[in-house]
Amino acid sequence: MVRRIEVAGAGGVRLAAWEFADPPKPREVDRSPGVLLLHGLMGRASHWAGTARWLAERHRAVALDQRGHGQSDKPPQGPYTREAYVDDAEAALVQLGLAPAVLIGHSMGALTAWQLAARRPDLVRGLIICDMRASALGAASQREWEDWFKTWPVPFATLADVRKWFGEDDPWVERPNPARGNFYAEVMAEYEDGWHPVFSRDQMLASRATWVYDAHWEELAQVQCPALVVRGLDGELGRAESQEMVRVLPRGAYAEVPDAGHLVHYDQPESWRAAVQPFLDGVLTS
Repeated sequence: MVRRIEVAGAGGVRLAAWEFADPPKPREVDRSPGVLLLHGLMGRASHWAGTARWLAERHRAVALDQRGHGQSDKPPQGPYTREAYVDDAEAALVQLGLAPAVLIGHSMGALTAWQLAARRPDLVRGLIICDMRASALGAASQREWEDWFKTWPVPFATLADVRKWFGEDDPWVERPNPARGNFYAEVMAEYEDGWHPVFSRDQMLASRATWVYDAHWEELAQVQCPALVVRGLDGELGRAESQEMVRVLPRGAYAEVPDAGHLVHYDQPESWRAAVQPFLDGVLTS
């Protein structure tokens, strides 16, 4: 069972959160340790459905559609700053009664998670960082994204076309990747002229611009709770940087998922679970 909950984010932005409970156990879930799942740039809460369902067997698992994403508000003027995203996640923890919770973040959501853990250690009992770099990516990276967005053949005639383009034809795809095609099919909506992304690409670039030029090692070093850094073997986070992140974290640990790209939890859900469950068991039962 999935239950939608509305959260008031920073500045009154309406955020959609999704609580997973299968089978539903209201009393047990309300008393169980909380987990908040934060998707990456262009993602949505539903990308965490597989993870949330097995978490919900023993814990209270909630996935958040962040501002500008999914079914949450997409204010034309934003803000889409780091502060706004972190404030939203903090509001979700407090309003949903999840704290002290484990934060599980993918890509940009992982950065939000560790920034919140550094700022509000009282709200966070554990942290999982999935394929997100702490180093600055720089201006060239932002220009690459701007150029990439221009190549999207929007509108797509069908969802099958979405899956094929992002899974095979996208110039950023090195080899066919059906999981990637399915990932992007989940963030499309049908309009009269075809299928469009549910987000604004300009807003995604604005969101990215608030963190892509800066390094985030200092905030990483301020995280007091146990933290697990997870990388896909073929993802965007290299082994050397991930191991340096573990070293910088006061209570850091490392896990690697073979045969996975950047979309670690979506590419290889069973291997992802095997990589993170021992850490979660230790944190959530302590």
